[in-house]
Amino acid sequence: MFDKFKEECGVFGIFGHNDAARLTNLGLNALQHRGQKSGGMVVGNGEVLRTKHGRGHVDEIFDLEALNLLRGHLAIGHVSSLIPADEGTRGLQPLLTKSRHGLVALCSNGNLLDASNQRVELEQGGAIFSSLSDMEVVLHRLALPGPSNIEHAIIAACGNDDSAYSMLFATPTSLIAIRDPRGFRPLCMGELEDATVFASETCAFDIIDATYVREVSPGEMVTVDADGVRSSRPFSEKPHKHCVFEHVYFSRPDSVVFGRSVNKSRLLMGEALARELPVKADVVVPVPDSGVPAAVGFASESGIPFGFGIVRNHYINRGVIERQSQIRDFGVRIRLNPVPDVIEGKIVVLIDDSIVQGNTSQKIVKMVRDAGAIEVHMRISCPPIIAPCYYGVSTPPKERLIASRKSVEDIRQFLNVESLGFLSMQGMLTAVGDASDTRFCTACYTGVYPTRVPELINIDRR
Repeated sequence: MFDKFKEECGVFGIFGHNDAARLTNLGLNALQHRGQKSGGMVVGNGEVLRTKHGRGHVDEIFDLEALNLLRGHLAIGHVSSLIPADEGTRGLQPLLTKSRHGLVALCSNGNLLDASNQRVELEQGGAIFSSLSDMEVVLHRLALPGPSNIEHAIIAACGNDDSAYSMLFATPTSLIAIRDPRGFRPLCMGELEDATVFASETCAFDIIDATYVREVSPGEMVTVDADGVRSSRPFSEKPHKHCVFEHVYFSRPDSVVFGRSVNKSRLLMGEALARELPVKADVVVPVPDSGVPAAVGFASESGIPFGFGIVRNHYINRGVIERQSQIRDFGVRIRLNPVPDVIEGKIVVLIDDSIVQGNTSQKIVKMVRDAGAIEVHMRISCPPIIAPCYYGVSTPPKERLIASRKSVEDIRQFLNVESLGFLSMQGMLTAVGDASDTRFCTACYTGVYPTRVPELINIDRR
């Protein structure tokens, strides 16, 4: 719908609460922005695991009847922006299987970089896959001969991957959280009375009144069962590479991600943008919703008044959104609408968090001009995106990224704005911590990847 990178999924888990399913339902609602196309839940009661999956939003999948059937003291849940083609619900997470370890369920935020090759190897060894999900590779590796202890088996199944993942495993009696050694994707840990909670973002804790305790550290495994909470560091340490785009766009501003307030990072990005790329204007207008904190920061630093010159409609039926793609240039107006009182006769600074392909930005600029703006200047609170992501993010190929094939001046002309500016790499990294900080992955801005990406993996295997 919008011209953005899309976070592929979010996870939530809880152990030690008799109303685990309902709390997981609430947590997944808070994480709905990380995936709107499908969701699922697995609930354990000490003896069995019960599961429910579906397409659409969380409230469409888990009605009162479904939640009444999902009784248990532990649960893991998943929301996704992807739907496996022609698979029904088979590829939807959490995946559930029965093997030598008994019933085991898995959900993950991220992806396995070498999943295709590993899948071929497993199939050649006799494995039969029921879906196209790369996480099914992990379950098959979990079932291979090896350690009898489920924790040791998970370590063996995950230990050889230089991939991006935050995974939650569930058995009828335990919940196990694990994060890749580089820490690409976020995973937080919290408490609710005597229960232990995990989620992709802390906003999922707020909705159930849980207390944020800490991050699950990169390379850490946390096991929760009747004996309590145990932590281990089973993997070799690697340089941390947190996804900086979590702070630019993916995460909710009311979350703490990678130990830092997302809202604070975005405010600082906006302030840095105003210092680096000043402009004389009458009003600062954010592209809602993700552009709002940066616009507040820009307005505060520049002294230019802030105005909600664009309103977003959050209540659009998904079927309408799908059908609108058949109607030329209708997509932006079904979600966004200008406020002429704020825009008309004004020099406008439009603030957005990113430009990916550029088509949506072009239409937003036209909409603002049609509403009476006499000049439109655009400021973007991150550097130009020139490369796709391979670490659990849905992105267009490189050739469709406008900044990979056009200069800033060419993009300015394409958008039809008086001026265009992107936040510098130094400005962005300073906003999320420190300009010299190497903990963040910035591959989408530089094309320099911290691991071998699929193209290189396939070359190596020829």
